[in-house]
Amino acid sequence: MLNVKEQMKTDELIEKITDYVLDKEITSEEAFSTAHYVLVDTIGCGILALNYPECTKLLGPIVPGTVVPNGARVPGTPYVLDPIQAAFNIGTMIRWLDYNDTWLAAEWGHPSDNLGGILAVADYISRERLAKGGEPLKVQEVLKMMIKAHEIQGVLALENSLNRVGLDHVLYVKIATTAVVTKMLGGGREEINNALSNAWIDNSSLRTYRHAPNTGSRKSWAAGDATSRAVRLAMMAVKGEMGYPTALSAPGWGFQDILFNKQELITKQPYESYVMENVLFKVSYPAEFHAQTAAEAAVQLHPEVINRLDEIDQITITTHESAIRIIDKKGPLHNPADRDHCIQYITAIGLLKGDIRAEDYEDNVADDPRIDALRDKMIVVEKEQYTKDYLDPSKRSIANAVQVQFKDGTETEEIECEYPLGHRFRREEAIPKIMRKFSANIKTHYTEKQQKKIEEATSDYDKLTALSVNEFMELFIN
Repeated sequence: MLNVKEQMKTDELIEKITDYVLDKEITSEEAFSTAHYVLVDTIGCGILALNYPECTKLLGPIVPGTVVPNGARVPGTPYVLDPIQAAFNIGTMIRWLDYNDTWLAAEWGHPSDNLGGILAVADYISRERLAKGGEPLKVQEVLKMMIKAHEIQGVLALENSLNRVGLDHVLYVKIATTAVVTKMLGGGREEINNALSNAWIDNSSLRTYRHAPNTGSRKSWAAGDATSRAVRLAMMAVKGEMGYPTALSAPGWGFQDILFNKQELITKQPYESYVMENVLFKVSYPAEFHAQTAAEAAVQLHPEVINRLDEIDQITITTHESAIRIIDKKGPLHNPADRDHCIQYITAIGLLKGDIRAEDYEDNVADDPRIDALRDKMIVVEKEQYTKDYLDPSKRSIANAVQVQFKDGTETEEIECEYPLGHRFRREEAIPKIMRKFSANIKTHYTEKQQKKIEEATSDYDKLTALSVNEFMELFIN
């Protein structure tokens, strides 16, 4: 039985995260440079999502017409909200099209989802300070908090698989956002520990909305929900709300025993800036990341197969174990959320169109009978080496290969792609395309004059980081 002193000792993992947020200086130029591109890419993904009514119907204040004095702005909208609801709005926009950055490990996820909370709180703090004659936060501080949130979420994901116990990866978004925004709001060691303990104690989302038979649009607002909950818990902690030191380890009642199959959460490497330096950008296609290289291969095969569709006998997709577990789907696909997490659907679109766009998951495209005809001819097989390289920290490949066999016995070359555009190994190639993606995304929403103003302010690192957060947010006001 634990004695009182032991009961009061805070779980080591919570302390580690708190120490990192409070004390670690980020000195990596690569991390800050990458964070710059993550910031603009993520905002661009959110702006593109404003073209989709299923997303925009969820945005705005809870009570229509509410405007919060000195509240946080939601890019591309007229909304001025409390930071909790603003975090939900921004987080939902960011994630809606499954087009922002990705992290793949024992657990996967999208570390830039944390920007929903970080940006909402940064704008709120800046506007409050200005109203009182103080100095607003700079965008440089946003990048620093992004690096730390990426690191917390990503390092937890390296060793601790939530999906294997049926929980959704957005829990790690909630943990990471809670830690950094508590600090942003002025919290110290006690407040961050307390907020984190409450974040772990919260019920965790089940993954069922990502899988048949329940696949649905919640997967597109789940991260917004997580990051907004984090802001709420942070604000409560800063006001003095208590915490629970053994929220993870309490026998019979803690997170590990109740929700993590009695396993201990572990982190084997120190919290630094590894995750931001190695994060994966979705550059070319809005599709679940385990299928990105299959998409690249399919697009490459498009010219060879588009005029021979009736002659196809079989399509072989060779992949890694995680892809099979998450996105290998047969049978009916019921909505866009189902389709953009199906490796067969994504591959079929690439073969048919030579490109993949967000609108290709909508019902009017999915009604094309050729898509399911191709899906019916696909087999998905694991290659053990792909699975090993996926888990190898020196590689972290996301390999797929696609080959088409025809009825006459001929076949295409097997197109293998180990590292998608946007992987650290292809970062130099990707950066110009990331900026072109950003331009194309904001072009869907802003006038040419405003688009040019946004691009001029955000393309140069020094110019961007010198902006105050409120100035940065004002760039995106219609």
